[in-house]
Amino acid sequence: MERDDVWRAIDVQRRELVMLLEGLTEPQWSQPSLCRDWTVRQVAAHVALQNTTPAMMPRAVMEMIRRGGMNGAIQAVACRHAEHSTDQIITEIRHRIGVWRPLPSVSYRETAFDYLVHGQDIAVPLGLRLEMPPALSVVAADRVWTSARMFHARKRFAGFRFVATDADWSVGEGPEVTGPAGALLLLLTGRTAALSRLGGPGAAVLGRRSGEPEGRQLGRF
Repeated sequence: MERDDVWRAIDVQRRELVMLLEGLTEPQWSQPSLCRDWTVRQVAAHVALQNTTPAMMPRAVMEMIRRGGMNGAIQAVACRHAEHSTDQIITEIRHRIGVWRPLPSVSYRETAFDYLVHGQDIAVPLGLRLEMPPALSVVAADRVWTSARMFHARKRFAGFRFVATDADWSVGEGPEVTGPAGALLLLLTGRTAALSRLGGPGAAVLGRRSGEPEGRQLGRF
């Protein structure tokens, strides 16, 4: 996909997420998300923070220093933002539609997997459905696989080959893990709930190893 095509697809994800959030009941907002120790509200607040500006970065840096790591900073800032009203969180996500500018230090590819993965973090445990377009999922999965600092997928999944069944994409060497590109993306970002949608000899091996917490890597690190 070309850059502009990716941004158009991201805008579709933003609209669909807004529509899903608008239909949630208050108890659903308080339900656990796919990410361990995060509620649906907290994940939605994290997505709303896509509106973060450079001027807001020092607060996040201070949280990172205080809590001893970037993951701690991400969670602290998201939990604080989750104290805002449901309407404000949804409005902030809606206002991002049409903004083709990523956060500082990342690209549109990271923006793609933020919306794809966090949308599923919300939808899956609630038994709801958000589409994960194969082409956009490939862009996101390829970025996750090639990044040396986010999710560490190549290290964590060394010795496996991942093959998309709905797109022309494959990476790695070893026993094959096959399935939709979106499900592969979720697995590469630590969401072991995706294993139920995957097949191949590699998936069986990973299934036996899936005692690790699902979704432990929220955010980009």
